[in-house]
Amino acid sequence: MIDLNRLEQYRENNRIEAKRALGGLPHSIWETYSAFANTLGGLILLGVEEYPDKSLHPVDLPDPEGMVREFRALVSDPQKASVNVLGESDVRIETVGGDRIIVIRVPRAARYERPVFVDGNPRTGTYRRSGEGDYRCSEEELQAMYRDAERRSRDMLAVPGLEAAVLCGDTLRRFRERMSADRPGYAWIGLPDEELLERLGAAEAEPDGTLRPTAAGLLMFGGVREIRGVFPRYELVYREEEGSSISSASGDWSGNVFDFYFRVHNRLQSQLHVPGEQDGAEAPVRAALREALANCLINADYRGQERVEIVRNRREVRFTNPGGFRVNPNAARTGGVSDARNAAMQRMFGMIDIGEGTGSGIPSIFQAWRDQGWPEPVFIQRFAPEATTLTLAFSAGTGKRTGAGDSDNAAVTAVRRQLIIEYLTDHVSAGITELAAYTGLRPARVREYLSGMISDGLVVAVDGGKARRYRLRS
Repeated sequence: MIDLNRLEQYRENNRIEAKRALGGLPHSIWETYSAFANTLGGLILLGVEEYPDKSLHPVDLPDPEGMVREFRALVSDPQKASVNVLGESDVRIETVGGDRIIVIRVPRAARYERPVFVDGNPRTGTYRRSGEGDYRCSEEELQAMYRDAERRSRDMLAVPGLEAAVLCGDTLRRFRERMSADRPGYAWIGLPDEELLERLGAAEAEPDGTLRPTAAGLLMFGGVREIRGVFPRYELVYREEEGSSISSASGDWSGNVFDFYFRVHNRLQSQLHVPGEQDGAEAPVRAALREALANCLINADYRGQERVEIVRNRREVRFTNPGGFRVNPNAARTGGVSDARNAAMQRMFGMIDIGEGTGSGIPSIFQAWRDQGWPEPVFIQRFAPEATTLTLAFSAGTGKRTGAGDSDNAAVTAVRRQLIIEYLTDHVSAGITELAAYTGLRPARVREYLSGMISDGLVVAVDGGKARRYRLRS
């Protein structure tokens, strides 16, 4: 992830933690181990100290072999760490400038391994990483990780205390009409409502015959009052910065996910004008917008602290949903991996040909934007509270210029290169658009800095053509 021979170029950040460790294995290493495993992964550097100017420098560890043995024994002890996420090559001794240090690469834990906690207590021993430090997770964050860890999607579970009669018949009728248009002659179209709900996974019969809605059925076909009785923070919002908005709280429509999807879909599509687009064609950009909207709703954690919010202006559209990535963000971008947070909801949307469900949806969004020559889509995941935002810009030149202008003196260059290093350390790899947004530079200026950093051996380019991304040299 980093070039140890240029250690002084780096700073502690969301994915690097340095510890002097001359007195032995520091106790705080376990908080950082938990934090990295529960966030985005990272590097723990033992035998590295931080100078007053924040630069990192090696110090010679007196017994790195003994420290590695101690660490490996403890990380494999369930009384110390709930799970060992490390591979054999993730802990190694390196020599930097004649000094021996220990490098521990902590990968992001799989969702079914999280929360990764220490000292035997998930409530006091679960941490995440924010900026340069580790923080103890709140009960809300802990419960969100437990929900994501379940093998079976929670939206498949029946809702106790409610009967299927609370579901909105008008919404189900609209769903049936969509299914009939997309799947003419399909056997389910003529089924009675209760049987259709069961087939869709929107309801489940108890042994006594009582038909109860599943969580997915309630979200898709319920009314907002009943939904909020189960999901107290449930809220769906679409707004245009010029004024128009759609909200599940307005009271003049059902407020459920299915009806929200089509209200927002119609607004987004009616305002979209793609150069060279043929009338009536399912143009790639339109399909990508549809996929982005479905992805936002299907992957939302409706028990989370945030609301679903979609914001549209002349320059871009932003899709924000509560909950983080359940798969590695780079794997999601590459495609072939699908792990929907609401699998039953995904299946229902799939019955009316909405949502890929095969892991190809996100790559198709990136491809559509590349084909237009528009800035690369940007995913941002934040924590405390956890949420994911996808930003799709409609034109080039979204990078902001800084108040300092384009001065290229040594001090300014050092600061801007450090910003690029920080972002690449935090996000593993990034495109020009992401780096421009983070640094406040024009994309052309970012390319100039990256070219120099490639020549200096700090950064390497990956992928090719318009899809080119950059990462730190490892």
